Amino acid sequence: GGDRGEAKMSVDYMDVTELQQLGDHIAASRPDNVTGCAVAFGELNVTARREHIVDLLTFLRDDGQCLFKVLIDICGVDYPERDERFDVVYHLLSMRNNLRVRVTVTTDEDTAVPSAGEVFAAAHWYEREAFDMYGIYFSDHPDLRRILTDYGFRGHPLRKDYEVGRIPVQFKGANT
Repeated sequence: GGDRGEAKMSVDYMDVTELQQLGDHIAASRPDNVTGCAVAFGELNVTARREHIVDLLTFLRDDGQCLFKVLIDICGVDYPERDERFDVVYHLLSMRNNLRVRVTVTTDEDTAVPSAGEVFAAAHWYEREAFDMYGIYFSDHPDLRRILTDYGFRGHPLRKDYEVGRIPVQFKGANT
């Protein structure tokens, strides 16, 4: 067997040390906002305090070492066994530095996350989706209403305890 000209897949990740240094810079610059930083799969993951998310996102957008000017998306993750059952995850892109960062905050069913709409205009659409699918509230949102389901729809279909067709759903291996 000779070479059939098949392309080899390669991913050039920023050096883990450089990513950790960027995480250290973010944490040192915003100690009241950040609760942790870790590098996984070639990407920087930042955990943050919910009440300071707008300040942190503004810093990540404007700081000369960060320049995360593109909001890729905001999504929810449901962990019903936790008191703060929801993660709200922000994925940002720095085109200048060719980097991504994942920022995560936690919240419960009743506590609103400050809206990121003043930092990234597109955030309002993603926040509406998280509200519709998970029931996550966002404070200071100008139009927090359903976006994917019908206005008369009851419940939030991506919650792990959502009953499909009034039949309780069990997820294999889940502790719900």
